[in-house]
Amino acid sequence: MLRRSPVLTIVRVRHAVLGAGGVGSLVGGALARVGGDVLLLLRPEALARHPGRLRVESVVLGDFEVDVATASALDREVDVLWVTPKATQLEAALELAPPERVGEAVVVPLLNGIDHVAVLRQRYQHVLAGAIRVESERADPGVVRQKTQIARVDLAPGSRRDEIAQELRATGLDVALARDEPTLLWEKLAFLAPLALTTTARGAPVGTVQKDPAWHSRLLHCHDETVAVALAEGATLDPAKLRGVFEFHGGEMRTSMQKDFDAGRPLELHAIATPITRGGRQHGISTRATEELVRLVEVRVASSRGVTARGAGK
Repeated sequence: MLRRSPVLTIVRVRHAVLGAGGVGSLVGGALARVGGDVLLLLRPEALARHPGRLRVESVVLGDFEVDVATASALDREVDVLWVTPKATQLEAALELAPPERVGEAVVVPLLNGIDHVAVLRQRYQHVLAGAIRVESERADPGVVRQKTQIARVDLAPGSRRDEIAQELRATGLDVALARDEPTLLWEKLAFLAPLALTTTARGAPVGTVQKDPAWHSRLLHCHDETVAVALAEGATLDPAKLRGVFEFHGGEMRTSMQKDFDAGRPLELHAIATPITRGGRQHGISTRATEELVRLVEVRVASSRGVTARGAGK
């Protein structure tokens, strides 16, 4: 059954959401349901197809519908700008939120990778680094499905963090306050990169990778390389604790990179893998397993396009 009435009420902070995909629609819908003033920023072609309301089907938040405002560019003052597109779409998406319009608003990115934070700081005054752990996807314009028991937003120290965390908790989303920015970003990447790269290179869900000794070994080697680079970059991680995270039962769970590959969309390969391989070179840390997984993904991409990858082995 769809639940249309809010269950909680909060002070109406003005939010804009840049990127109305699985993540942006989930966060925007959750905030709107509990009283947040939410504006979805959509490119003109997407705006024409959007119904002006969100239907959320969520294991964590329940099922509900809520009206939201939409626009093809930021045309009003807001307090928080959520940046949630795929890394491959970030540059184009930022055109919808000019710096002079964003002004003093706090910009909270929920993207995969590391490098986007620096990109946003070159453009906006106040950037509060964030990360989200969720399996959520847009099924149709205005419809988002969140399928698992995990829906957590992590926030680094920064401007208005406590206020933003309080609003998110009011929606029913889990919120964690990270001790520092490098730890927040690298902790997620140490989990995401091994899963995204192995599932996409193998062309199989997480559970299949976990059950195959060779592929599971690749996953763990990629994780260990990522953690080693993260520590060298100043993150405070517990390697043994992080490794234990991969003991969960992945089953038929598919990563967003794997879904993008299957749908023929551009992959976030550069955003996810480059910080690891670049950091390895800078700090003298081997990233051989990560580099091999990147090569295997590139071979699959080239094959799917009917192109023979240069220098690719069998």
